[in-house]
Amino acid sequence: MSDTVTPPQETATNAPPRLTLLKPRPTPPDDAPAPRVIEGVVIPSGSDPGPAVPAWARGARAVRVVVTHDRTRTAATLAVRHGSYVAAGGVIAAKRLWDGRTTARYERMMRTAEAAGQHEVAMEWEQRAAAFRAARHQRRMDLLTAPQQVAKSALVGTAATAGGLLGLGIVLAIAEHNARETVVPLMTTITLIRWTVFIASVVWGPLVAVGPWLMLLGLWQIGRSRQAAPAWALPESARSTDGEPITPSIVVKSLRDLGIAALRKSIQEMEDAGAGMLGPITIAGCGVEVDVTLPSGVSTVEVQNRRRKLAENLGRHEHEVFVTIPQAARTVRLWIADSGALDEPIGPSPLTIDTTLTGDYAKGRAPWGQDLRGDAAAISLFQRHLLITGLSNQGKTASLRSLALWLALDKRVELRIGDLKGIGDWRMFDGVATVLIEGPTDEHVIDVTEMVEEGVAEMERRIQAPPGTTFPPLILIVDEAQVAFMCPAVGDDKRPYGGTKATSRYFNAVRKIHNQGRAVDVVMWEGTQDPTNENLPKLIREGAHIRASLVLGTEEQAKMALGAKAVDGGAAPHKLRQGLDKGTVVVAGDGVKLAPGQSSVTIRTHFIDEDQAKEIAARAKALREGVTTASSIDPAVPVDHLADIATVIGEQDKMRSTEVLSGLMALNPREYRGWTFSNLTAVLEAVGAEPRKVGGIMTVRRARVLDGIQERDSNPTGGDAS
Repeated sequence: MSDTVTPPQETATNAPPRLTLLKPRPTPPDDAPAPRVIEGVVIPSGSDPGPAVPAWARGARAVRVVVTHDRTRTAATLAVRHGSYVAAGGVIAAKRLWDGRTTARYERMMRTAEAAGQHEVAMEWEQRAAAFRAARHQRRMDLLTAPQQVAKSALVGTAATAGGLLGLGIVLAIAEHNARETVVPLMTTITLIRWTVFIASVVWGPLVAVGPWLMLLGLWQIGRSRQAAPAWALPESARSTDGEPITPSIVVKSLRDLGIAALRKSIQEMEDAGAGMLGPITIAGCGVEVDVTLPSGVSTVEVQNRRRKLAENLGRHEHEVFVTIPQAARTVRLWIADSGALDEPIGPSPLTIDTTLTGDYAKGRAPWGQDLRGDAAAISLFQRHLLITGLSNQGKTASLRSLALWLALDKRVELRIGDLKGIGDWRMFDGVATVLIEGPTDEHVIDVTEMVEEGVAEMERRIQAPPGTTFPPLILIVDEAQVAFMCPAVGDDKRPYGGTKATSRYFNAVRKIHNQGRAVDVVMWEGTQDPTNENLPKLIREGAHIRASLVLGTEEQAKMALGAKAVDGGAAPHKLRQGLDKGTVVVAGDGVKLAPGQSSVTIRTHFIDEDQAKEIAARAKALREGVTTASSIDPAVPVDHLADIATVIGEQDKMRSTEVLSGLMALNPREYRGWTFSNLTAVLEAVGAEPRKVGGIMTVRRARVLDGIQERDSNPTGGDAS
């Protein structure tokens, strides 16, 4: 290694420069460890290293790092949590001791009862308080004589014990023939007492040292059992209140924390901390129900609009809490489901279990499902138009079809069905319904429109019938009715089949049945998707007696489906969960039992799958003894009109013309759709059996029809052979 030369240094005397020789650095051995490299920044000579960081800033930074460290936060949380357990446990224990030694508990219950207007309960608590005071006074009086009684008892007890031990010693002495045995029991007892005192003296010191810690442990356990710590300091498992039982304190706290200033202030000012607002909490099906009387200045709408926050305060999901308005003023009724209960199935339909069950259109109720209380929800369909709507694939068709299956088990009811979806959901009604149209095209809409118009014609025939005439119920069902309203087809008369105006043939026919059909048992049922003013006109919506809705997207759609009054009263199909609440319907209107003051009810409908529906339809076919469905008639087969008329008359001697027309329509709707009195007269006149007046009523006689058939058959060139 070469010598290193240092630069010359100038001196004050300008002496000549000197060379300074540096000693060479020894070479490290081969097995020496590698030198440690220290990272850093090379600061050029003469550069500014920047301002120095003050010591207090470095200390503050270190403190901030320590304070915000996860371990510090965890330690602080544990300290606060367990410290709160001990402090709160002491408060709880002191309160229990105070309540047990004084009448504080009785006075608190009396104030609560008085605030709730329960004066009889308040009197009962007052009597209990008086009894407690009397018993406490007696105990204090007994303490005055307690020293004398204790001394007397101790003296008598000692003498009796000593006498007993001496007696036992005498018995031992006699048995052992040894006089010294007389004092053995007494000396043994004295020895036992001495050892007891010795053990107590040994244990007393550690017990005094450990006793306070045991007391703190007991207080900690009391606080821990009550979770008496700030919510942020509790463990994650204890912070969740999902599934927690509903108690008055939880309900009041949830209402207090709704964010309604007037409600919070009123609860804080109440002597009973808000308990007087609550009615009894009663079990209601798979949940509980409670009425809450709101204080002055708080409206029911404010609570309804905060349904989600209320549910979260109660430890529930939004769909598990329902807020309705009962008849009482300033009162909301809360129904709170057990956590997860609404996700459990409700069980099969009675139609699939009881094979002997039949329908009764006039007096019976269709088993549709269960309400939120878990009670069976049955619906009366007698002379009631029905509308059911909802988003696609939420169970609308299945819910509507289950009602039709129950009606099919009443053989008096005639069903005419138009399925504008056309994927086979209603195919099991072939042989049950007199008309079954399946398909989504414009041609199918035209057929459905003509079916409804035939219903209008039948309604008008029935209205014109003599007073007192009875008719079999006729139910017209159109599923996916929005297809009919949106159909662009126009007839030969330039009238559109679809649309929402009075010129629309389908719209006009439905409106006519809504206006007058129920009086003569001609009833309209419709199922539709995603209601709007275009695919479900206002007049059609309001013409239904029973309005049901599955899950919808918006509150505006909910008002279209059920009406503004029902939605303002608590009906909320738009709050149902799409895909999870399939088959759950909110029902408003007539035909379903509603609690007093309520405008709607939520029903979880029974699901009847396709195979079960086919089995029920087979039972209906057996009851009806061979109904020919219009869609299954072979148009190539000629129809014998006279034979059909004779079949309709049956064994009666005579029948009114209107009844004959109704019977022909029920027998073969496709052939006799659109028939009027003129068509009937023309067929009968051909064989000399035209209707005649009997008592002012046009009547067809059975004997003349049979004679006409016999004459026609004997003379094939004449008569009606079509």
